[in-house]
Amino acid sequence: MEKIIDSYKLEVEGVKIETRIIKKEEMTKYEIIKQKISAPTEALLDEVKNKLIEEVKLSSDEILDPKIAGNIKEKFKNRAYELLGKYLENASEATKKYLIGMLINESLGLGDIEFLLSDILLEEIVINSSKEPIMIYHKKYGWLETNIVPENEDQILNYANTIARRIGRQITTLNPLLDAHLLSGDRVNAVLYPISTKGNSVTIRKFSADPLTVTDLINQNISPVEVFSLIWLALEYEMNMLVSGGTASGKTTFLNVCLPFIPSNHRIISIEDTRELYLPKYLYWTPLVTRLPNPEGEGEISMLDLLVNSLRMRPDRIILGEIRRKEEAAVLFEAMHTGHSVYATVHADSANETIKRLVNPPIDVPPNLLEQVHLNVVMFRDRRKGIRRTYQISEFVSSEGEEENEIKPNIIYRWKPSIDKVVKHLPSVRLFEQLGTFTGFTENEINKEVLQRKKILEWMIKKNVRNVQDVGKVMREYYLNRDVFLKLINKNPDAKKILEN
Repeated sequence: MEKIIDSYKLEVEGVKIETRIIKKEEMTKYEIIKQKISAPTEALLDEVKNKLIEEVKLSSDEILDPKIAGNIKEKFKNRAYELLGKYLENASEATKKYLIGMLINESLGLGDIEFLLSDILLEEIVINSSKEPIMIYHKKYGWLETNIVPENEDQILNYANTIARRIGRQITTLNPLLDAHLLSGDRVNAVLYPISTKGNSVTIRKFSADPLTVTDLINQNISPVEVFSLIWLALEYEMNMLVSGGTASGKTTFLNVCLPFIPSNHRIISIEDTRELYLPKYLYWTPLVTRLPNPEGEGEISMLDLLVNSLRMRPDRIILGEIRRKEEAAVLFEAMHTGHSVYATVHADSANETIKRLVNPPIDVPPNLLEQVHLNVVMFRDRRKGIRRTYQISEFVSSEGEEENEIKPNIIYRWKPSIDKVVKHLPSVRLFEQLGTFTGFTENEINKEVLQRKKILEWMIKKNVRNVQDVGKVMREYYLNRDVFLKLINKNPDAKKILEN
């Protein structure tokens, strides 16, 4: 017996649908419920679509330039309205609007996949072949099978070509791989048959339109206020931080959440393979992304190219999407030594594994350079329970043992699974001393500063300040006039008084 466990509405180009999460026995499915269209009307839409494609000529500029992309839809809408008015004289305006929306989704978009792209609760959309339903990863329900099945392999190939054209690329039997970023920030990977042996495959990783913020991570019990208060102080005073973890453990999300703690007058350069960071407008930020070579093998811009170039851009802070290679790590750690504040992610499951990964091939950083890392945050994903947690917060310290320059982690906080809390583990050996060197604060003054930031974060939680731009405004007000801001917070004002400034 089927049971609807959740439902909500979606709308794309005026086409309204209902989305249902349905549980049947042990299986949960994701279904979109559209208004039914009669066979004659479907045949009419096919005829109108063919006429539109034939009549509305699009220049390459209109296809590739996002600033005039709206012109394309307007051309289609206007001509579609004329054609539908001719064939369906007695149809209501609502019906015409619905049919025009369907035409736009089919002609200029990815058909029913446009509904999946519009669902902010989805993280991943996967087409394996025309023989299988499209799969999605839902933020609340995990992997789900949809009721959308591609008609044939040609339709999937058409989706891949549509995506490629939007960014001025090609995917063909000679070049059957496509790794691209849409204007929306979504990342698309396509692999054609016979490289993908089941059939043509398309994977879309969605860029979050409403990314998580520090308030969300505290409310979701991913990390406590105390940890973020300490990280805030460390980032404010230009200390270096690495975020480690396994695949999909939340490394980039955690890093993104911490970056608004940077003062607004500091120049930030971020370097990523895929644009995943999303920072408040008030930050002085230049995002850079790598570029793959064209089919002739030319035009590649690597992470190393961008990293070396970023040092010529007078950055105060450098953010590297992920440390993978020796050359990148060498430049990054050299940047630390020359006074730049650096933040990056690393694939490693613990603080100890982070050190091992950094000092061994292929990254191979000399152990003595790791002393430039002031904080290491390790993220963890419990796949059985479907939760993410901050597993360890540590500092790297020299160990005077048998091996010269041996580096070991000193774990300051750790996650305790039995109570599902991040708790204090060991006292800091280096962090407070370095903060004192950077700021001139005594240990008591550092503790006072941490408590001050804790109070602000607790106020943000109480007032539900969670939007990225709103969090940015709070940080901006704090840095612009700290004393006035703290006095205002002590009066426990409504958040609007600060956010409307």
